[in-house]
Amino acid sequence: MAVSESSENYLETILILSKSHPVVRSVDVAEELGFKKSSVSVAMKNLREREHITVTKEGYIYLTESGREIAEMIYERHQLLSAWLVKLGVDEEIAAEDACKIEHVISKESFDAIKKHVK
Repeated sequence: MAVSESSENYLETILILSKSHPVVRSVDVAEELGFKKSSVSVAMKNLREREHITVTKEGYIYLTESGREIAEMIYERHQLLSAWLVKLGVDEEIAAEDACKIEHVISKESFDAIKKHVK
């Protein structure tokens, strides 16, 4: 099942926050992305229905296996593409913004080729 760019961004954000926070809540995601908590709540409901996250009664968000796979794939793409663009001479901020766009549309085949070339 295809996952929207928005869902990928939410999952990636949850993964990143889980690395620095003991627990992740909707309010943390909203703060990180600069979104209203109500918008994030709707997105979390959709991710929960698609079984990409679980949410405890306390409101703690955890990635499921499928959610973690998607989040790690997007995060790896972001890290590699951003670093590659910086190596090519692109400003770090622009590289990060461009990597954010590219990470969602690049095919697995093209990303793997870039990854192989870069490493």
